[in-house]
Amino acid sequence: MSTVTSTAELRVVAIADADSFVKWSASLLSGIAGIRRHMLLVRTPLAVSAAQERTALAGTSFTDADITRLGFDELHGWLTGHQPDVVVLSGRGPFVRLMARQIDRLTQRPVVVSGLPGMSIPAQRGALEYRRESDLMVVHSHREERAFAELGRRIGIQVPTALATLPFARKATDADASRAASIRVAERELVGVSAGGSAGVALADRTTPSAPAARPGGTDLVFAAQALVPAARHEREQIAEMLRLAADADPNKRVVVKLRSRPGEAEAHLERDAYADLLAARPANLVISHEPMSTALARAEGLVTVSSTAAIEALAQNVPVIALDTFGVHKTLLNTVFTGSGLLGGAEEVVGRRFRHPLAGWQRDNYFQPESDTTWWRCVEELVALRREGRLRAKGVPVGRGGALHAAWHRKSVLAGEDRSMVGRVALGVGAPIVHGILSLRRARGKAGEDTWSDATTDYTLEPTPLHDPIRR
Repeated sequence: MSTVTSTAELRVVAIADADSFVKWSASLLSGIAGIRRHMLLVRTPLAVSAAQERTALAGTSFTDADITRLGFDELHGWLTGHQPDVVVLSGRGPFVRLMARQIDRLTQRPVVVSGLPGMSIPAQRGALEYRRESDLMVVHSHREERAFAELGRRIGIQVPTALATLPFARKATDADASRAASIRVAERELVGVSAGGSAGVALADRTTPSAPAARPGGTDLVFAAQALVPAARHEREQIAEMLRLAADADPNKRVVVKLRSRPGEAEAHLERDAYADLLAARPANLVISHEPMSTALARAEGLVTVSSTAAIEALAQNVPVIALDTFGVHKTLLNTVFTGSGLLGGAEEVVGRRFRHPLAGWQRDNYFQPESDTTWWRCVEELVALRREGRLRAKGVPVGRGGALHAAWHRKSVLAGEDRSMVGRVALGVGAPIVHGILSLRRARGKAGEDTWSDATTDYTLEPTPLHDPIRR
């Protein structure tokens, strides 16, 4: 296949709105030398605040001059004037499709790349369907490659994928790696890694290291909070109580609750029963933090989470992890990816700060593949060459059922108050209950059985997500 002779000529633009997608696309593009990079932040209800933007861009090569904030209606004009070679669509599925409609209007079409900002097991139907018009979709592990390939076969959608290391999971130094390796428990390395996404907890995952050790220089227990999981208030209260107990167990060490947004700010997913509220009364050494995760990890003894991608970021820095299995290991908790990792543990392990390092076999298949396996940028260069030669077919967004009314509903549902059109208000009023009814019917049909959220044997799901997470806030 043809290749681009020099990356120096490539103009690459990321289009994003929410915090996690800004961080992902900025980190992804910062890893490519010699390109002319820029980021467009489109105004939606999820758009990052100035403070969130600074946090998301920390440690990347993006400066203030590389960022442009604009409204959706300004996007086509900006792209026409700057004519990028590559556009990275970085947002939730409906956002990606809406931006793709603007790209369809360009006379000089760029290569369109999309992806997800973290661990994507299980691979979800909506994630693939909304990105079906992409020329390339970036995934981050061999396990994800297989999951999205099988999902695509099942639903008849073929989106080319390419592998990239999670861009903000920067490797620690060799010296740090040696120190981390020295505190692993030899018996755990001998246990075989279980296959697939089992809902059970493997014995190896619940084995307590015989001699847990603090990371040199780190003393904080960092909890990576998530908006979506666990969803029930009583479960979030249970986590809050666990963190209080961990703080009380050693008043000389901090427990840091790392949040993604401050009051009044939005994030990619809607949070209910926020930890800041659940922990309004707390010990002095239990603190709330909005700093970059990289800063929090620099002071960490270990990290605790249900299923946040921060676990991978921590492991890359040789910060040990506890992936909570207090509420089980299920697709709906987004934690089946940790089956066979050796990282699963409960509240007792958290309070005792018995953090874990992952098993080597799990790492190779889950986000810690060799750098030589990375293919995404090479694929982008090849696609750019094909487009310049006129040999890459444009994958336009088809007109949905309902025509103009459907398009107006889609636009209004993503932009909310930024879309002030009368047709948008009408379409939303008509379309919202119809869409809700369709999704409810699909969920009712797929509560159990093969390839659903309850099916523990697959790494993908055909059923719509049961995690109720509206874009409009």
